[in-house]
Parts: sequence; C-alpha cells; structure tokens
Amino acid sequence: MKNIIEKSLENSISYLEYRLLVSNLLLENKATGPEQSEALTNYSLLNDKRMKRLDKTIKITEETIQEFQKITEPQTWLVITEGWCGDAAQNLPVISKIADINSKINLKIVLRDENLELMDLFLTNGGRSIPKLIALDTENNILFTWGPRPTVATNMVIDYKAKNGSLDAQFKQDLQVWYNKDKGKSVQKDFTDLVKNTILNTI
Repeated sequence: MKNIIEKSLENSISYLEYRLLVSNLLLENKATGPEQSEALTNYSLLNDKRMKRLDKTIKITEETIQEFQKITEPQTWLVITEGWCGDAAQNLPVISKIADINSKINLKIVLRDENLELMDLFLTNGGRSIPKLIALDTENNILFTWGPRPTVATNMVIDYKAKNGSLDAQFKQDLQVWYNKDKGKSVQKDFTDLVKNTILNTI
C-alpha cells in the first residue's frame, strides 16, 4: 500500500495547479481523465465556475481555525478527484481553505483515472467515489480518510437510495442546492471531528 501511495504522491500537484489544469483543459473543450464527452466537458465547465465562486466566498469558522492551529506535526492531505465531479467541486475549495490554516498541512491532488491503483485502495461501498482524501503522517502512515461527501450529505444519499433505489437527476439537483445553503460548514465539522479524534489517539 505504501508503495502505491508514495508513487501517487510523486505524481501529485498542488490545489492551484489543479485549478489551472482544469481551466486550461476547458480552453481546449476537454475534461480531465481519458474519457472525453460533451457531458463531461459541460460538467467540468460548471464545476470550474462553481470552484471560482467558492474560492472567493467560503468562510472558515473560528472553531475550525482554532482546532487546526493545534496541529504540530506535518501532514500530507492527498485528494483523489476529477474536474467533472460535482461533489469534488463543492468540497475541494473548502478543504483547500482548511489546509491553508496551518503550514504543517500539505494539500496534494491526483486525478482518479490516472491513479486507479490508489483509488482501489480507498473504495466507498465498493465504488470509486470521489473526492477521497487520505491524510498521511511524515512516514506516509494513514491518519484518517474522508469522502466523497460530508456526513450530512452521505446520510441524505443513503436515505434517498433506501426510498427510491437509486439517485436520479432531481436528487442530484437537490444535493447541489443543499451544498449552496450549507456553505462548507458540514465539511468543516467533519474535518474538525477527524482531527480531534486523531489528536486524541496520539496522546
């Protein structure tokens, strides 16, 4: 497992580099990944606009700032994603701002379809769901994982599937409305809880 993680880290890019990659590919009417279609390009275009807005508007709470300032040992947050993924577009800007709180946190990004060996180590209910974040210590031991959605949104998905069997276009639209109203608060709550538990486990 460590070999795969280390290999992926070598291929990783920063959040800013990822944002530029998505934007530059869109200039060529392309999405990230080997599969290309009009639908994926349209999703990527929508997500690029969404991320630009969120990069400017997301507010980090005082509780989140205080909790992440407690981190004293270096961590790498390795995120698996793709530019066409709606959940990634809503969550990555928040994760980036959380990582910016503390210089001990190094946020790195890899594309899923170029790193399937890594992705297959961190499946969600057997699926290659993204975004997926793996937090690593200096020895590349796993501190915690997160994704593909905040806990509240995950429960929404579970409840909807239980009632309707699968996710349809209406639910996906409702989920984006929920993200817009939530304004990144649920992601911050998830990460604050994860970091608290990680600190407690190392005491």
